[in-house]
Amino acid sequence: MVAVVAHVPPDISSPSPPPPCPVPHFSPVRVSGGRRRLRRLLRHRRRAVAAGLAVTAAALVAAGPRDAERASPQGHPAAASPSRQPERVARLVTAPVRIADAETVRLLHRGDRVDVVAADGSASRVVAAGARVTEVPEPREGAAESAAEAGALVVLSVPRATAARLAGAGASMRLAVTLC
Repeated sequence: MVAVVAHVPPDISSPSPPPPCPVPHFSPVRVSGGRRRLRRLLRHRRRAVAAGLAVTAAALVAAGPRDAERASPQGHPAAASPSRQPERVARLVTAPVRIADAETVRLLHRGDRVDVVAADGSASRVVAAGARVTEVPEPREGAAESAAEAGALVVLSVPRATAARLAGAGASMRLAVTLC
């Protein structure tokens, strides 16, 4: 058996650490206006976030319904059924309508809600439901005698499709109104 002994030179000794030196006392460093700047930064960040959210909401409202309709597949049952489609807010237009009974028109005021009924001989149907009266024009002078025969004019606020139905019905049938 052979023993291996490591050889360590006798002169090498471990160095001792330097003696501790005292650190002078410093007062804390304070930045003037730091809290004020932080608050201002947070306030402006809130404004920036609020402005970004408002722009995003406006963009979503403007593009919302049209994008949803494009995204629905053609074979989907909700796309085929118009009753399941999300209701769109119809753009209102003003439609002048000649009502057969001039005395009934005198009862109407701006803001009233009316149903317009078209009568053709034996049948009648509702052409516009819940239309808002926007104006009841006064009959022109000299037209008062013929007003009883020709009826009276009422201006209604209705969706565009309803205005087209009113114009078509007014050309071929007598129209009447009922207050809602």
